[in-house]
Amino acid sequence: MDFRQYMVPGRRGHLIGIGGVSMSPLAEVLRGMGLEISGSDINESENVTHLRTLGIRVVMGHHAETIGPELDFIVRTAAVHDDNPEVAAARAQGIPVFERTEAWGAIMRDYPNALCISGTHGKTTTTSMCTHILMAAEMDPTVMIGGTLPLLHAGHRVGHGDTIVMESCEYCNSFLNFYPTIAVILDIEADHLDFFKDLEDVKHSFRAFASHVPASGTVIANMDDANTMDALAPLGRALMTFGMTDAADVWPRNIVQVGTQTDFDIMHGQALFTHVSIHVPGIHNVKNALAAAAAAIILGVGPMAVRYGLGAFNGAGRRFEFKGKFNGADVYDDYAHHPGELKALLDTVEGLGYKRTIVVFQPHTYSRTKTLFDDFVEQLRRPDIAILAEIYAAREQNTIGISSKDISDRIDNSVYFDSFDEILKTLRWTAAPGDIILTVGAGDIYKVGERLLQEA
Repeated sequence: MDFRQYMVPGRRGHLIGIGGVSMSPLAEVLRGMGLEISGSDINESENVTHLRTLGIRVVMGHHAETIGPELDFIVRTAAVHDDNPEVAAARAQGIPVFERTEAWGAIMRDYPNALCISGTHGKTTTTSMCTHILMAAEMDPTVMIGGTLPLLHAGHRVGHGDTIVMESCEYCNSFLNFYPTIAVILDIEADHLDFFKDLEDVKHSFRAFASHVPASGTVIANMDDANTMDALAPLGRALMTFGMTDAADVWPRNIVQVGTQTDFDIMHGQALFTHVSIHVPGIHNVKNALAAAAAAIILGVGPMAVRYGLGAFNGAGRRFEFKGKFNGADVYDDYAHHPGELKALLDTVEGLGYKRTIVVFQPHTYSRTKTLFDDFVEQLRRPDIAILAEIYAAREQNTIGISSKDISDRIDNSVYFDSFDEILKTLRWTAAPGDIILTVGAGDIYKVGERLLQEA
């Protein structure tokens, strides 16, 4: 069943979880195509309010009676399961039910330029950088990001140009519903091992994703990442590489780091493409910028738009995001939830000259914590103080019997607390001028920093 047959003016669709970060722009795009769209959600939100101003009917709660025979199709998010009353009602009436990524993948085929950003790490930042560049080039892109971008005041944008930019996640092979003309692969590591069997299985998924690029398209790959290059060899697609040496097609020269700013030349082959200043620290962000520049080159974007676009980028939400000061300490928040991301974060912080680094870390999912346990221990031994919050369960049950305390017990300079209140007590008397406090994780650990700053 192909979603494209339903992308016809006058067709009626209902989106379950319509207020979600990727569902609300989907509703807006479908409405712009002339479809009649309604939806439901369990929470009022800014996205829901915005959709209502467009004339889209949104019902609070999920109810079987919301689904009527006048509907042609249903779209649901991954968080909406088969036992949802609206899903069950649709199937009972023979109304087709599509996944969110199936709908986006079908829409993507209508764009001459479909840029998909994938990789274990760096997707949100690189997608955001690409957005800044394309906006600077006045290409009016449609954008879907897995985080908030201050430029957009949201995580999405519905444009009217011929380019769509999508952050593309490998979990559950969801990005295999996408059909990019340009596919960026930033890096590949063993992650989401509650779904994938092992690293080889992850690499196989990325190879399948890259194979969706047509013969006329291009795959952009991190030459410095052995897993990425192994997954793509041989692929039979045009390949542009980025990396830290001149062996890559796009590479940096004359890197100068001052505080949180990094200046460097972007080289294309042996020719200077442009000089940029990025205001996000760390070599990993130089690599992200190179990937974004490579995509811009393929799209025919000029050097000045790349320079201005990257120069205006100050980070995405929850990506080394400065939150404020408490008792003279700088408080930052970061989404890192994999040992590789922790390493990149701590490498960056070590070059910033703080007296002490205090990390408040909340592991994300029991399966990831168990599988990557030793790697988490290795990275969390690096800060001066490591405070462990309990594991954020997300979609899982703790059938493994693992706790963050197991990590803390392996680290001399670490302490474990099972409540945010206890963590806050410790931070109140620990924080001092010259410190950096990092709340780190993909769950709700950011609330600790926000509560601390409310007392400042």
